[in-house]
Amino acid sequence: MKIDWAALGSVFGVSLVATVALVGLFSLGIVGLTKQEEAAANGGSATLARTGAYACFALCAAAVAYGIFLIVV
Repeated sequence: MKIDWAALGSVFGVSLVATVALVGLFSLGIVGLTKQEEAAANGGSATLARTGAYACFALCAAAVAYGIFLIVV
């Protein structure tokens, strides 16, 4: 049995980058919702913060759906 270490390292690197990016994107969505609540409490407009947060969550959902698609197909 021979292990292709280069391919294993490549898979590890891509998985690490994708995980960090997905967690970062979700965190940005949480921060956006927090800013939206703060703006609403201060009487300001929170449309941009809410839209950005929803866009982050939609991108996270799309990435998860794509990962599931790759596993199934």
